[in-house]
Amino acid sequence: MDFVNAFWVGGLICALTQVLMEKTKLMPGRIMVLLVCTGVVLGALGIYEPVLHYAKAGASVPLLGFGNVLWKGVKEAVDEKGLMGIFCGGFTACATGVGAALLFSYLASFIFRSKMKR
Repeated sequence: MDFVNAFWVGGLICALTQVLMEKTKLMPGRIMVLLVCTGVVLGALGIYEPVLHYAKAGASVPLLGFGNVLWKGVKEAVDEKGLMGIFCGGFTACATGVGAALLFSYLASFIFRSKMKR
């Protein structure tokens, strides 16, 4: 049942994002920032954590989950280091994911050849 819950929650997030892309004139970069910021706000309000426990990877993989990770990191760092935690908590929390994305994209650049769009 975990797979079904992850599938429909992740699919719902992606479908709503697709509707946002199709029905508004927002650029994709702005929509990505909107999703991350929404994840931060939902995490701060305590709404995203129950969704995360219910849908697991279906809620943690989309950009909303990345925003929630940033929120958790900042919250923990502020509890430990005080006000300076605002500046370092997000970096510490997302360092593994961003580092893995950079490493795997670099490795993929050796395997695949880039082409210009026409």
